Amino acid sequence: MDTLRLILLFVHVLGFAALIGGTLAQAGPGPFKVNAAMRDGAGTAFVAGLALVGVLEAGDADVDHAKIAVKLLVGLAVLGLVMANVRKEQISRGLWAAVLGLSVLNVAVAIFWSSAHV
Repeated sequence: MDTLRLILLFVHVLGFAALIGGTLAQAGPGPFKVNAAMRDGAGTAFVAGLALVGVLEAGDADVDHAKIAVKLLVGLAVLGLVMANVRKEQISRGLWAAVLGLSVLNVAVAIFWSSAHV
């Protein structure tokens, strides 16, 4: 079960890397759009996160439900913003910044709201 947890955690982190990398790849002047890395990264991070919580709940690990709820809501917001704008030719700078900010917030919640690093 621990191997599955580590694999899911790895995939979850890769999803966030793709999401944030795909967003940052567009930094600078010019039009912004939802690219494939953002779309796939958001979906991968969200689904892997859900599966990771399932594995944690099935095991003996204590799960911080408040942290999971915050990450779920932020992740759902990111996924919703990305998927709602995936077919648009261009997105606003504000929407681009919101996706980037919420994605970084989700990673920050994972790192700083954790008892595993104590």
